[in-house]
Amino acid sequence: MSANPFYRLAPFIQEFIYRKGWEELREAQVEACRVLFDTSSHLLIASGTASGKTEAAMFPALTRLHEQPSRSVGILYVSPLKALINDQFERLNDLLREGHIPVWHWHGDVSQAEKARLMRKPSGVLQITPESLEGLLMNRPNAIPALFGDLRFVVIDEVHAFMGADRGTQLLCQLARIERMAGCSPRRIGLSATLSDYDTATGWLGAGTAYGVEVVAPPGGRKLRLSIEHFSFPDARDEEQAMALENARRSYYNYIYDQTRSKKAIIFNNSRSDAELTTLELRRVAAKREEPDVFYVHHGSISAMLREEAEAALREGGGPAVAAATLTLELGIDLGQLERVVQLGAPYSCSSFVQRLGRSGRRGGAPSEMLFVCPEEEDEEAQLPARMPWTLLRAIAVIELYVQEKWIEPLGMRKMPVGLLYHQTMSVLKSIGEAVPAELARMVLTLPPFQTIHPDDYRTFLHYLLETDHIQRTEEGTLIIGLAGERIVNNFRFYAVFQDDEEHSVYNESEEIGSITTVPPPGYCFSLAGMLWKVEEIDTKHKAVYVKPARGKVDTLWLGSGGDIHGRVMRKMREVLAESTLYPYLAPGAVQRLERARRLARESGLLESAVISAGGDSLFVLPWVGSKQFRTLERLIKHHLSDRLALRSIVPMEPYYMVVAGRTDAGTLLQEIVAACADPYGPLSLLKEDEAPYLGKYDEFVAPKLVRKAFETDGLDVEGLAEGLKG
Repeated sequence: MSANPFYRLAPFIQEFIYRKGWEELREAQVEACRVLFDTSSHLLIASGTASGKTEAAMFPALTRLHEQPSRSVGILYVSPLKALINDQFERLNDLLREGHIPVWHWHGDVSQAEKARLMRKPSGVLQITPESLEGLLMNRPNAIPALFGDLRFVVIDEVHAFMGADRGTQLLCQLARIERMAGCSPRRIGLSATLSDYDTATGWLGAGTAYGVEVVAPPGGRKLRLSIEHFSFPDARDEEQAMALENARRSYYNYIYDQTRSKKAIIFNNSRSDAELTTLELRRVAAKREEPDVFYVHHGSISAMLREEAEAALREGGGPAVAAATLTLELGIDLGQLERVVQLGAPYSCSSFVQRLGRSGRRGGAPSEMLFVCPEEEDEEAQLPARMPWTLLRAIAVIELYVQEKWIEPLGMRKMPVGLLYHQTMSVLKSIGEAVPAELARMVLTLPPFQTIHPDDYRTFLHYLLETDHIQRTEEGTLIIGLAGERIVNNFRFYAVFQDDEEHSVYNESEEIGSITTVPPPGYCFSLAGMLWKVEEIDTKHKAVYVKPARGKVDTLWLGSGGDIHGRVMRKMREVLAESTLYPYLAPGAVQRLERARRLARESGLLESAVISAGGDSLFVLPWVGSKQFRTLERLIKHHLSDRLALRSIVPMEPYYMVVAGRTDAGTLLQEIVAACADPYGPLSLLKEDEAPYLGKYDEFVAPKLVRKAFETDGLDVEGLAEGLKG
């Protein structure tokens, strides 16, 4: 037997490689074969976008399945997005057609007939989201042994999208429950293009199992082509300034149009509203120039048909195609040879930057190309910190941290996820029907994410659920789901642990366009799918809004907020402002704006202290810490220092600065903040007596005492704040 792993692969996989014209396996694929053929370890593949991670996982796993066919589903493939499942479904079908290994996918758009075929004869590869997996565990517990009794591998795609989030905690619970219910012990394979903290990642991937985790992380070497341009939108205080603002906005959208109109490109936006507005404006430019409309919009609130239309235009269309998108196109859907990625503003994290950068240059050794376009509403009369180009600074910071240091945000797990504790307790109880309290506690608290929950806290947790009728005690002393709990558990939304605002579907006659979270009155005009619509009728019972095309004012109807920023990014932004480095990727407008900001910072003393005078009795607090530490500082000042220092107002502009007014000076306030961080008073003193802030979707159903404790543990970071202030 040759040492070349190619010859160890199943014949149908070798044939697939021949047909593709590959001359050799990539490094990640060679190493993955070594781990999966020659060891019993789990495997983490951390490799760049388009580096063949999917094939690296599937080639050896499918070979094992070919050599020893499984008596059940042999490979469980978990993905964060239905669209990613559909994309991979097509890729795997092409690979497995000759191997006679079926590929199934299971989510809300899959027919009941196909699901029934799988249930009758479980086999092959099953692709699924955590939400659909939750539904299986809750509603078909008796089918789990047959479905997964001989499960060999679990492949978790885009593992970074799960780690550090409630969905990741949910997934760890699901995998542990499958192993118990089906009596299987599959090996786990995690795939990611954006990981740097391998210790945390391997700990997460192997949680609750007896196996170690090996990491395959071949060094990347792809060329990058980066650029940042900046546009200032002047404050319109009179007619002349209003005209200048209109000209600035026109220049901004003309620039974006000229950078994308002849290419296959994605324009990333940080919100659905921005994606809608961008598409609308670019279509107006195209109409004015009498040029083809090649523009699409892609986000989670437009219909699947329209999203797929945009994906097909990018992947297969013969001409240019441009999609204004949110994070729905950030993950690994294969869109072929994209020529350019444009980022409006700046991503909130290095991780997001790397994902978005990786969308371009996926074929033929072409460089990954990303153009940042940073708009700023600039008002020369605004208070000092508001005159800083925060978005431009953030764009430079994430580029420098990744390109120069290969740094990406570390991902941590919550230590006390009480909302998830509710979710999994109710899911387990739904699955088994009833349980004595001690047995329920054993089943839940031995799941990997809950092993640090104290039994006393779980007793408090169960007593509160009994008091609120989420669970009931039977005459025999067992616990069952109560009436209040049934209303929660029996709703399909219960399968998801991420926040999902209730949405209304929008229809143009019989065609579904998408959905909105805020329902407007009849006659109201808004944008959706890059077009303007006028509300004709609202069907409240069926949560439907009927519209017709219109010309009118632009608005979008979703709720939401920006992402958190890590303290390392904030510190890098401060360095960028303080130093005199010239960055070669800055376009002329960005160079000029950065120099003006640096001059203002030097002349004003903005960087000399974390607290500076703002004139009168006001102070600016610029801590240069991450979002979590900033929120901790805000609470510390409000609850611990406000009365003592006679502060009359605290206005936060998270996470950059806050304005504090009262009878104190800059030196005293900074001294008090530093002393308070070192004082072992305990984070709970940063909460009001009756305050219990929620960190997760189901926290509202948990005893307030435990919610407060969870917020103390996971929502505040006094130590991190103290370290940040030192830096």
